Formats: sequence, structure tokens, C-alpha cells
Amino acid sequence: AQENAAAKQGSLFPALDLSSKALRQKITGAQFGAPNFPGTTYTLSSASVQIAYTLDVFGAIRRQIEGFEAQAEYQRFQLEGAFLTLASNVVTTAIQEASLRARINATEEILKAQTRQLDLVKQQFELGAASKVDVLAQQSTLEQTRTTLPPLQQQLAETRHRLTVLAGELPSTGLGAQFKLSDLHLPEELPLSLPSKLVQQRPDVRAQEALLHAASAQIGVATARMFPDFTINANIGSIATRLGDMFVPGSAIWSFGGNMLQPIFHGGELMHKQRAAVAAYEQAAAQYRSTVLQAFQNVADTLSALEYDAAALKTQDAAEQTALD
Repeated sequence: AQENAAAKQGSLFPALDLSSKALRQKITGAQFGAPNFPGTTYTLSSASVQIAYTLDVFGAIRRQIEGFEAQAEYQRFQLEGAFLTLASNVVTTAIQEASLRARINATEEILKAQTRQLDLVKQQFELGAASKVDVLAQQSTLEQTRTTLPPLQQQLAETRHRLTVLAGELPSTGLGAQFKLSDLHLPEELPLSLPSKLVQQRPDVRAQEALLHAASAQIGVATARMFPDFTINANIGSIATRLGDMFVPGSAIWSFGGNMLQPIFHGGELMHKQRAAVAAYEQAAAQYRSTVLQAFQNVADTLSALEYDAAALKTQDAAEQTALD
């Protein structure tokens, strides 16, 4: 997108081209109304330099460049958003892996405790202090707990595969890093910022703003096409029937002139294209407003989640302390 914008900027400068041509041709007098003329065959060689310059009087080219630059800005924010999305996915997957690993470890500890409990119940059964029903009940509890372990191990494997792919590797490639909850630490303080500031930093909002800018530029382009278009052309070169006679005195040719093109009647095409550009701008403005509102909603939801998560964590800490006491 940046290269397209830079390429369009070249339209602000004159275009300089070099052309050469060699032609073997036969003519007959019939072409000129003289059928009795026997005709002749000759070779014509020419070389010329052509210069063309479009005067951007009404800003059509400048608005096109503005549109291309807005598209490049949009792609830049899309790229920034892709990096943020990738980073957040990596962090989320790493936390999920740590959580699954902790659940697996907790399940294994529970299995060990239930296995010891089953041994105790069996000893009590042998001594007559417990019934067969107690042994079977404890055995059933142990087996039910054991069935929860394979799904957790499967989720852990899938999470590791996802993390490997996010790192740009094949799922079969083993990752050296393993994440545990004890190794992860939340920030003790969050940076303070206004919701409007958070929204301004979001790449999706900035990207939609760039699209709105591009749509605005298209209105200028469509409007400028309804006005005259001025072009200056110049051509200088040499033409000769023999290659060795080129660029000798008398072989020079040149031309210089200007063109003006004013649309008069196109069946309403230009007017409707200008209205379409305005409608596209209104659509982009509505999408921009929707994106901003969605961003404010996301920020509000996140701030509420932080507040209620803190309250839930405080309650859970109190419950844990009570259970320990």
C-alpha cells in the first residue's frame, strides 16, 4: 500500500519517455489517388522524446494520492492489530496451558489421596470396621476421578499444539518452554488512563478512521472529474529513411501543444459517481462511529470485569482462609 501511494505521487511530475521505431514499408500511388504511380519501398527510422504533463488544477491527482496514503495508513494499523492479536493469543494460550497443567497436577494429587483412602477402607473392611459397600463406593469415586484425567491431558496437548503454531512452527515441533501458574505474576498496579485515551490507542479505531479519510478523498476525485482536465504534450525527435541520416540537419521533428478536456454530457455518469462517493463516505462514517462505540463498550466491559474480578478474588481469599482455619 505504501508503494502504491508512492507510485501515484509520480503523477504530479512530467512523464518523460523515449521511443524509437524502424519500419519497412511499401506504398502505391493508389493510396494517394494516382493509380498509375508504380509505388516504392523504403525504410523509415525514427527516434523521439515525448513529454506529457497533466496540470492538477482541480486537485484530482492530489486527492487520489491522499486516498492511497490513507489506504497505506489503514494497512499499517491492520498490521499493528495483527501483532497485538498474535501477542494476546500467545499470552492467553500460555495462561491456559499453565491452568491445565495445574488442574492435571491437582487431579493427580487427588488420585493419590483417594488411592490412600481406598487402601484404608480396604484395611477397615478386613478388620470388620467397614462394609463391602464402603469399599465399592470409594473404588467408584477413585475411578470417576481417574476418568477426568485423560480429557485434561488432551486439552493440554491441543493447547501446546496451538502455542507451537502461534510461534510459527509445526505442531510436531516440541516447545522447550513449559508454563506454570507459579511462574506467572499479575501486575500489582494497572496504568491509569481515560477510556477515550484507550480507544484512541486501538488499531481498529485508527484503521477505520483511515478508511473514512480514504472515502473523503474519493469524493474529491469524483468531484474533480466534473471539471476540465488540462494536459501539456511535447515531442522532439528525428526521422530519416536511412539510419545513418538520423540526427543530421533537416531530420529533426518536434511538436508542442496542450489539451483541454471538459466533460459536457455523460448521461449523468459523473454526477452519480460523485453521489456514490458521498454515500460511500457516509457509510464509512457510520462504520467508524460503530467501531468507536464498540471500543468504548469493550473498555467499559473490561473495567467492570477488573472491578468484579477483584471483588470475587477477595471473597475467594476469605473463603480459603476460613477453610484453612
